[in-house]
Amino acid sequence: MEYLKGENSNLRALEPEDLEFLYTIENNESFWEISHTQTPFSKYLLKQYLENAHLDIFEAKQLRLLIEEKSTKRQIGLIDLFDFNPQHKRAGIGILIHPNFQKNGFAFEALSILIDYAFKYLNLHQLYANITATNSKSISLFTKHKFKKVGIKKDWILSEGKFKDEILFQLIK
Repeated sequence: MEYLKGENSNLRALEPEDLEFLYTIENNESFWEISHTQTPFSKYLLKQYLENAHLDIFEAKQLRLLIEEKSTKRQIGLIDLFDFNPQHKRAGIGILIHPNFQKNGFAFEALSILIDYAFKYLNLHQLYANITATNSKSISLFTKHKFKKVGIKKDWILSEGKFKDEILFQLIK
């Protein structure tokens, strides 16, 4: 799948050997705000998830890909299409890079690859992202990819006892 390869990183399907990485990411409380998670995941549940990760995006309505560093094949992050709606040709998009690999351009490249894939191969008309107003790194990443701010959901996310606004960004083909 040449269309999921970049200069420094590749996007690939999740494999059983990704269980430890997925366990580390999903149980890192600092990521729970963006993933809307409130409880940890067991390895058993994540193993079941991996066993069903083969489901087609048209059936599962989501696609989670692992971001790996091309030269070392190290797992560095995850990128998702969610709320996939083929009737209206849209999907949400989210990305997470492990803190050890941030500020190296991996998020920019992975997002570029997935945008191209979504528009070219899934024939989507639009992508959207929900980003908390305080997440300046994600706001910068998505605006560099020409996503436009189209709305603010006031007091949308409750995090550490305080409400945060969430911004809706869209990219229309």
